Amino acid sequence: MAAVAFHFDYRSPYSYLALTQIRDLELTLHPFDVIDVMKRVGNTPTTITCMVKGQYANADLGRWASRYGVPLSRNPQMREIDGRRLLRATLAIPDGPERRKAVEALFKAMWGEPASLGSPAEIAALLSSAGVAGSAELADRMDGDDLEAMLDAANAAAAEKGVFGSPSFFAGDAMFFGNDRLDFLREALAEAGAVAA
Repeated sequence: MAAVAFHFDYRSPYSYLALTQIRDLELTLHPFDVIDVMKRVGNTPTTITCMVKGQYANADLGRWASRYGVPLSRNPQMREIDGRRLLRATLAIPDGPERRKAVEALFKAMWGEPASLGSPAEIAALLSSAGVAGSAELADRMDGDDLEAMLDAANAAAAEKGVFGSPSFFAGDAMFFGNDRLDFLREALAEAGAVAA
């Protein structure tokens, strides 16, 4: 099966919802800073800048969570959580099974079953409890300049690829944006003989 490239930011609740529906797919996981990428490509976070759209999105998220049968509970510490730190911590873990465990645990802590993510030690503890190998060493690494440079490079690569928001998925060269485009993603994979529709 061809892997789907999943580009995401933990601050995106639609990315959390989408991940709950693609657990059967082989994924390559590409964290990026959605605010930085939006600036690079000239996009605007309208659910933040437009109050009525933000209110609609809150209702819409509840509908999707109900349809999927998954918990949706915004982390009450959201404004205090360093979103870039979560992304750097993820980049410190090589892509593969350990990164996938980390991504699922961090999304769950942000949007499913809130957990404390305010410090490097709390993030490392959460990842350790999720069984992510090497989590103990992450607390001392996730704020390092090397990982900040990796994140900046990931943002540049995402923008160059055409990403303008989170979640974005690639099946080969075809991009699909948003939790509500998963049917199109699966159809593209089926046409390529990668997965049953």
